[in-house]
Amino acid sequence: MKYIIIVTGLFLCLPLTAQTRVVKKTAVKANNYGITYSLPKTSLVITAEVTKVTCKAGAYYQYAEKYLGVKTAVTEDKVYYELGKVSLANVGIPDPDQTYLIEFKTGTVAPFACLTEEGLLCSINAEYNPAEAKPDAKKGTPAVANVANESVFSEELLMAGSTARQAEVAAKQIYRIRESRLNILTGEADNLPPDGEAMKIVIEQLEGQEKALTSLFTGICSQSTESYEVAVIPHDNLEKEVLFRFSSRLGIVDTDDLGGTPVFMNLKSSARPPEADPKELEKKLKGMKGVVYNLPGKATVEILMNQKPLYKGEVQIAQFGTQESLTPALFEDRKVPAKVLFYPETGAIKQVLQ
Repeated sequence: MKYIIIVTGLFLCLPLTAQTRVVKKTAVKANNYGITYSLPKTSLVITAEVTKVTCKAGAYYQYAEKYLGVKTAVTEDKVYYELGKVSLANVGIPDPDQTYLIEFKTGTVAPFACLTEEGLLCSINAEYNPAEAKPDAKKGTPAVANVANESVFSEELLMAGSTARQAEVAAKQIYRIRESRLNILTGEADNLPPDGEAMKIVIEQLEGQEKALTSLFTGICSQSTESYEVAVIPHDNLEKEVLFRFSSRLGIVDTDDLGGTPVFMNLKSSARPPEADPKELEKKLKGMKGVVYNLPGKATVEILMNQKPLYKGEVQIAQFGTQESLTPALFEDRKVPAKVLFYPETGAIKQVLQ
Protein backbone atom coordinates (compact mmCIF):
# COMPACT_ATOMS: atom_id res chain seq x y z
CA MET A 1 0.00 0.00 0.00
CA LYS A 2 1.33 3.45 -0.86
CA TYR A 3 0.59 6.85 0.63
CA ILE A 4 1.45 10.30 -0.72
CA ILE A 5 3.15 12.80 1.57
CA ILE A 6 3.58 16.40 0.43
CA VAL A 7 6.95 17.91 1.29
CA THR A 8 9.12 20.62 -0.27
CA GLY A 9 11.39 19.33 -3.10
CA LEU A 10 14.09 16.84 -2.04
CA PHE A 11 17.32 15.35 -3.30
CA LEU A 12 17.94 11.62 -2.94
CA CYS A 13 21.25 10.80 -1.29
CA LEU A 14 22.31 7.22 -0.72
CA PRO A 15 24.83 6.91 2.14
CA LEU A 16 28.40 5.93 1.43
CA THR A 17 29.57 2.70 3.05
CA ALA A 18 31.84 -0.09 1.97
CA GLN A 19 28.89 -1.74 0.18
CA THR A 20 26.72 1.31 -0.56
CA ARG A 21 27.00 3.70 -3.49
CA VAL A 22 26.20 7.42 -3.08
CA VAL A 23 23.63 8.71 -5.54
CA LYS A 24 22.07 12.17 -5.59
CA LYS A 25 18.92 12.78 -7.56
CA THR A 26 16.94 15.97 -8.02
CA ALA A 27 13.19 15.72 -8.12
CA VAL A 28 12.30 16.29 -11.77
CA LYS A 29 9.40 15.62 -14.07
CA ALA A 30 10.94 12.32 -15.14
CA ASN A 31 10.34 10.84 -11.69
CA ASN A 32 7.07 12.72 -11.12
CA TYR A 33 8.77 14.94 -8.57
CA GLY A 34 8.67 12.21 -5.98
CA ILE A 35 10.79 9.81 -3.95
CA THR A 36 9.52 6.52 -2.62
CA TYR A 37 10.78 5.13 0.66
CA SER A 38 9.85 2.25 2.92
CA LEU A 39 9.65 1.94 6.64
CA PRO A 40 11.58 -1.04 7.97
CA LYS A 41 10.42 -4.11 9.74
CA THR A 42 12.78 -5.67 12.23
CA SER A 43 14.85 -8.72 11.39
CA LEU A 44 16.79 -10.14 14.32
CA VAL A 45 20.06 -11.64 13.09
CA ILE A 46 21.56 -14.13 15.51
CA THR A 47 25.26 -14.91 15.05
CA ALA A 48 26.87 -17.93 16.69
CA GLU A 49 30.60 -18.58 16.74
CA VAL A 50 31.50 -22.25 16.35
CA THR A 51 35.00 -23.57 16.89
CA LYS A 52 36.13 -26.79 15.24
CA VAL A 53 38.83 -28.57 17.23
CA THR A 54 40.92 -31.21 15.44
CA CYS A 55 43.09 -33.38 17.68
CA LYS A 56 45.75 -35.86 16.58
CA ALA A 57 47.37 -38.24 19.02
CA GLY A 58 51.16 -38.31 19.21
CA ALA A 59 53.12 -41.43 18.36
CA TYR A 60 54.28 -41.79 21.99
CA TYR A 61 51.12 -40.69 23.81
CA GLN A 62 51.15 -43.76 26.06
CA TYR A 63 54.53 -42.64 27.47
CA ALA A 64 53.58 -38.98 28.05
CA GLU A 65 53.05 -39.34 31.80
CA LYS A 66 55.99 -41.67 32.33
CA TYR A 67 58.64 -39.48 30.68
CA LEU A 68 57.17 -35.95 30.75
CA GLY A 69 54.68 -36.10 33.59
CA VAL A 70 51.84 -35.07 31.27
CA LYS A 71 48.45 -36.53 32.22
CA THR A 72 46.34 -34.73 29.60
CA ALA A 73 47.88 -36.08 26.41
CA VAL A 74 45.63 -36.66 23.38
CA THR A 75 45.11 -40.43 23.23
CA GLU A 76 43.11 -40.69 20.00
CA ASP A 77 42.45 -38.76 16.81
CA LYS A 78 39.17 -36.85 17.08
CA VAL A 79 37.24 -33.83 15.86
CA TYR A 80 34.74 -31.96 18.00
CA TYR A 81 32.94 -28.61 18.01
CA GLU A 82 32.45 -25.93 20.66
CA LEU A 83 29.70 -23.30 20.65
CA GLY A 84 31.14 -19.89 21.46
CA LYS A 85 29.73 -16.39 21.68
CA VAL A 86 26.14 -15.83 20.57
CA SER A 87 25.21 -12.26 19.61
CA LEU A 88 22.13 -10.52 18.24
CA ALA A 89 21.79 -7.59 15.85
CA ASN A 90 18.73 -5.53 14.97
CA VAL A 91 18.58 -5.22 11.17
CA GLY A 92 15.95 -3.23 9.31
CA ILE A 93 14.56 -4.63 6.07
CA PRO A 94 12.02 -2.82 3.86
CA ASP A 95 8.41 -3.55 4.77
CA PRO A 96 6.42 -3.79 1.50
CA ASP A 97 3.26 -2.89 3.41
CA GLN A 98 4.78 0.37 4.66
CA THR A 99 5.80 2.15 1.46
CA TYR A 100 5.33 5.90 1.07
CA LEU A 101 5.81 8.53 -1.59
CA ILE A 102 7.23 11.95 -0.78
CA GLU A 103 5.79 14.21 -3.49
CA PHE A 104 7.81 17.30 -4.31
CA LYS A 105 6.64 20.75 -5.29
CA THR A 106 8.25 22.15 -8.43
CA GLY A 107 10.24 25.38 -8.47
CA THR A 108 11.35 25.22 -4.84
CA VAL A 109 14.73 25.33 -3.16
CA ALA A 110 15.44 21.66 -2.59
CA PRO A 111 16.74 20.31 0.69
CA PHE A 112 17.88 16.70 0.55
CA ALA A 113 17.15 13.28 1.98
CA CYS A 114 19.39 10.26 2.56
CA LEU A 115 18.14 6.74 1.96
CA THR A 116 19.83 3.39 2.11
CA GLU A 117 20.15 1.42 -1.11
CA GLU A 118 17.15 -0.61 0.03
CA GLY A 119 15.09 2.59 0.28
CA LEU A 120 15.00 3.07 4.05
CA LEU A 121 14.94 6.67 5.22
CA CYS A 122 18.08 7.82 7.10
CA SER A 123 17.84 11.61 7.23
CA ILE A 124 16.22 14.75 5.84
CA ASN A 125 18.29 17.93 5.34
CA ALA A 126 21.20 16.32 7.22
CA GLU A 127 24.17 14.25 6.11
CA TYR A 128 23.97 10.63 7.14
CA ASN A 129 27.15 8.96 8.33
CA PRO A 130 26.52 5.25 8.83
CA ALA A 131 28.50 3.44 11.46
CA GLU A 132 31.52 1.67 10.05
CA ALA A 133 30.84 -1.96 9.29
CA LYS A 134 32.41 -4.35 11.77
CA PRO A 135 35.07 -6.63 10.30
CA ASP A 136 33.80 -10.07 9.44
CA ALA A 137 34.61 -12.80 11.88
CA LYS A 138 37.63 -14.80 10.86
CA LYS A 139 36.59 -18.03 9.26
CA GLY A 140 38.62 -21.17 9.09
CA THR A 141 41.61 -19.68 10.87
CA PRO A 142 43.60 -22.58 12.28
CA ALA A 143 45.78 -22.24 15.36
CA VAL A 144 49.46 -22.84 14.79
CA ALA A 145 50.33 -26.48 15.40
CA ASN A 146 53.83 -27.74 15.97
CA VAL A 147 54.24 -30.90 13.95
CA ALA A 148 57.29 -32.98 14.50
CA ASN A 149 59.34 -33.69 11.39
CA GLU A 150 62.51 -35.55 10.68
CA SER A 151 64.66 -32.42 11.03
CA VAL A 152 64.36 -32.62 14.83
CA PHE A 153 65.03 -36.36 15.07
CA SER A 154 68.49 -37.28 16.33
CA GLU A 155 70.41 -40.20 14.89
CA GLU A 156 69.84 -42.14 18.11
CA LEU A 157 66.08 -41.63 17.80
CA LEU A 158 66.02 -42.73 14.18
CA MET A 159 68.03 -45.82 14.99
CA ALA A 160 65.94 -46.84 17.99
CA GLY A 161 64.17 -50.13 17.32
CA SER A 162 61.00 -50.23 19.42
CA THR A 163 58.42 -47.54 20.12
CA ALA A 164 59.26 -47.68 23.82
CA ARG A 165 62.94 -47.04 23.05
CA GLN A 166 62.08 -44.20 20.64
CA ALA A 167 59.95 -42.53 23.32
CA GLU A 168 62.80 -42.79 25.83
CA VAL A 169 65.29 -41.25 23.39
CA ALA A 170 62.86 -38.48 22.38
CA ALA A 171 62.29 -37.58 26.04
CA LYS A 172 66.04 -37.38 26.68
CA GLN A 173 66.39 -35.13 23.63
CA ILE A 174 63.68 -32.83 25.00
CA TYR A 175 65.53 -32.50 28.33
CA ARG A 176 68.82 -31.79 26.52
CA ILE A 177 67.14 -29.00 24.55
CA ARG A 178 65.70 -27.52 27.75
CA GLU A 179 69.12 -27.66 29.39
CA SER A 180 70.78 -25.99 26.40
CA ARG A 181 68.19 -23.19 26.44
CA LEU A 182 68.65 -22.64 30.16
CA ASN A 183 72.45 -22.50 29.80
CA ILE A 184 72.18 -19.88 27.08
CA LEU A 185 69.74 -17.77 29.10
CA THR A 186 71.92 -17.94 32.23
CA GLY A 187 75.15 -17.37 30.30
CA GLU A 188 76.63 -20.74 31.25
CA ALA A 189 76.82 -22.13 27.69
CA ASP A 190 80.30 -22.70 26.24
CA ASN A 191 79.48 -20.91 22.98
CA LEU A 192 77.07 -18.07 23.57
CA PRO A 193 75.43 -16.24 20.62
CA PRO A 194 77.39 -13.10 19.68
CA ASP A 195 74.52 -10.64 20.23
CA GLY A 196 70.93 -10.30 21.40
CA GLU A 197 69.38 -10.88 17.97
CA ALA A 198 71.38 -14.06 17.45
CA MET A 199 70.38 -15.26 20.92
CA LYS A 200 66.71 -14.65 20.09
CA ILE A 201 66.99 -16.74 16.92
CA VAL A 202 68.75 -19.59 18.72
CA ILE A 203 66.18 -19.62 21.55
CA GLU A 204 63.30 -19.66 19.04
CA GLN A 205 64.86 -22.60 17.22
CA LEU A 206 65.32 -24.53 20.44
CA GLU A 207 61.73 -23.83 21.52
CA GLY A 208 60.48 -24.97 18.13
CA GLN A 209 62.41 -28.23 18.39
CA GLU A 210 61.13 -28.81 21.93
CA LYS A 211 57.50 -28.24 20.96
CA ALA A 212 57.79 -30.50 17.94
CA LEU A 213 59.24 -33.34 19.98
CA THR A 214 56.82 -32.76 22.85
CA SER A 215 53.91 -33.09 20.42
CA LEU A 216 54.96 -36.71 19.85
CA PHE A 217 53.85 -37.31 23.45
CA THR A 218 51.06 -34.79 24.06
CA GLY A 219 49.51 -34.77 20.59
CA ILE A 220 48.35 -31.79 18.52
CA CYS A 221 45.10 -29.86 18.65
CA SER A 222 44.32 -27.17 16.08
CA GLN A 223 41.30 -24.87 15.97
CA SER A 224 39.32 -22.99 13.36
CA THR A 225 36.38 -20.69 14.07
CA GLU A 226 33.44 -19.92 11.82
CA SER A 227 30.30 -17.83 12.25
CA TYR A 228 26.78 -19.07 11.63
CA GLU A 229 23.86 -16.66 11.11
CA VAL A 230 20.11 -17.12 11.31
CA ALA A 231 17.49 -14.38 10.90
CA VAL A 232 14.12 -14.19 12.65
CA ILE A 233 11.37 -11.70 11.73
CA PRO A 234 9.05 -11.64 14.77
CA HIS A 235 5.39 -10.67 14.43
CA ASP A 236 4.39 -11.78 17.93
CA ASN A 237 5.89 -13.18 21.10
CA LEU A 238 8.02 -16.30 20.65
CA GLU A 239 8.43 -19.17 23.08
CA LYS A 240 11.05 -21.86 22.57
CA GLU A 241 11.54 -20.92 18.92
CA VAL A 242 14.26 -23.28 17.65
CA LEU A 243 16.95 -21.24 15.92
CA PHE A 244 19.25 -24.17 15.13
CA ARG A 245 20.63 -27.29 16.76
CA PHE A 246 24.17 -27.83 17.96
CA SER A 247 26.14 -31.07 18.07
CA SER A 248 29.61 -31.47 19.59
CA ARG A 249 30.31 -34.02 16.83
CA LEU A 250 28.82 -32.16 13.85
CA GLY A 251 28.63 -28.49 14.84
CA ILE A 252 25.59 -26.52 13.67
CA VAL A 253 22.86 -28.72 12.23
CA ASP A 254 19.33 -28.08 10.90
CA THR A 255 16.44 -27.40 13.23
CA ASP A 256 14.88 -30.79 12.41
CA ASP A 257 18.10 -32.78 12.94
CA LEU A 258 17.57 -34.58 16.25
CA GLY A 259 21.29 -35.35 16.41
CA GLY A 260 21.83 -31.85 17.80
CA THR A 261 20.70 -30.05 20.96
CA PRO A 262 18.16 -27.30 20.20
CA VAL A 263 19.10 -23.65 20.72
CA PHE A 264 15.92 -21.77 21.66
CA MET A 265 14.82 -18.16 21.48
CA ASN A 266 12.25 -16.66 23.83
CA LEU A 267 10.96 -13.22 22.84
CA LYS A 268 8.40 -11.31 24.88
CA SER A 269 7.01 -7.84 24.25
CA SER A 270 7.89 -5.42 27.04
CA ALA A 271 6.47 -2.20 25.55
CA ARG A 272 3.77 -2.52 22.93
CA PRO A 273 0.74 -0.30 22.18
CA PRO A 274 -2.74 -1.84 22.06
CA GLU A 275 -3.36 -3.63 18.79
CA ALA A 276 -5.36 -1.39 16.46
CA ASP A 277 -8.12 -2.44 14.10
CA PRO A 278 -6.59 -2.85 10.60
CA LYS A 279 -9.24 -0.62 9.02
CA GLU A 280 -8.75 2.08 11.64
CA LEU A 281 -4.98 1.88 11.17
CA GLU A 282 -5.29 2.23 7.38
CA LYS A 283 -7.61 5.20 7.84
CA LYS A 284 -5.14 6.79 10.24
CA LEU A 285 -2.22 6.37 7.83
CA LYS A 286 -4.15 7.78 4.89
CA GLY A 287 -4.97 10.83 6.96
CA MET A 288 -1.36 11.50 7.88
CA LYS A 289 0.42 14.48 6.36
CA GLY A 290 4.17 14.80 6.45
CA VAL A 291 6.87 12.15 6.75
CA VAL A 292 5.65 8.91 8.29
CA TYR A 293 7.99 7.23 10.77
CA ASN A 294 7.92 4.35 13.25
CA LEU A 295 7.45 4.33 16.99
CA PRO A 296 8.90 0.85 17.60
CA GLY A 297 7.94 -1.35 20.52
CA LYS A 298 10.37 -3.20 22.74
CA ALA A 299 10.90 -6.85 23.57
CA THR A 300 13.11 -8.90 25.84
CA VAL A 301 15.11 -11.66 24.16
CA GLU A 302 16.67 -14.74 25.67
CA ILE A 303 18.58 -17.45 23.81
CA LEU A 304 19.22 -20.74 25.61
CA MET A 305 20.68 -24.22 25.18
CA ASN A 306 20.17 -26.90 27.82
CA GLN A 307 18.55 -24.25 30.04
CA LYS A 308 21.81 -22.26 29.95
CA PRO A 309 21.43 -18.62 28.79
CA LEU A 310 23.60 -17.82 25.79
CA TYR A 311 22.23 -14.31 25.27
CA LYS A 312 19.95 -11.91 27.16
CA GLY A 313 18.92 -8.42 26.12
CA GLU A 314 16.23 -5.98 25.07
CA VAL A 315 15.62 -4.96 21.45
CA GLN A 316 13.37 -2.57 19.58
CA ILE A 317 10.87 -4.25 17.25
CA ALA A 318 9.31 -2.08 14.54
CA GLN A 319 6.45 -4.56 14.09
CA PHE A 320 5.48 -4.14 17.76
CA GLY A 321 5.01 -0.36 17.42
CA THR A 322 2.93 2.20 15.55
CA GLN A 323 3.37 4.86 12.87
CA GLU A 324 3.25 8.62 13.32
CA SER A 325 4.07 11.53 11.01
CA LEU A 326 6.07 14.74 11.07
CA THR A 327 4.11 17.86 10.25
CA PRO A 328 4.94 19.37 6.83
CA ALA A 329 5.39 22.75 8.55
CA LEU A 330 8.81 21.55 9.75
CA PHE A 331 10.12 21.69 6.18
CA GLU A 332 8.41 24.86 4.90
CA ASP A 333 11.03 27.32 6.14
CA ARG A 334 13.35 27.75 3.13
CA LYS A 335 16.03 29.54 5.17
CA VAL A 336 16.19 27.19 8.14
CA PRO A 337 14.40 23.94 7.28
CA ALA A 338 14.29 21.26 9.93
CA LYS A 339 16.95 18.56 10.02
CA VAL A 340 15.79 15.08 10.95
CA LEU A 341 17.88 11.98 11.60
CA PHE A 342 16.34 8.50 11.65
CA TYR A 343 17.39 5.05 12.77
CA PRO A 344 17.15 3.13 9.47
CA GLU A 345 17.04 -0.21 11.27
CA THR A 346 13.82 0.73 13.14
CA GLY A 347 12.42 3.75 11.27
CA ALA A 348 12.36 5.78 14.49
CA ILE A 349 13.43 9.40 14.83
CA LYS A 350 16.93 9.81 16.23
CA GLN A 351 17.08 13.60 16.39
CA VAL A 352 15.23 16.69 15.14
CA LEU A 353 17.21 19.92 14.71
CA GLN A 354 15.75 23.25 13.72
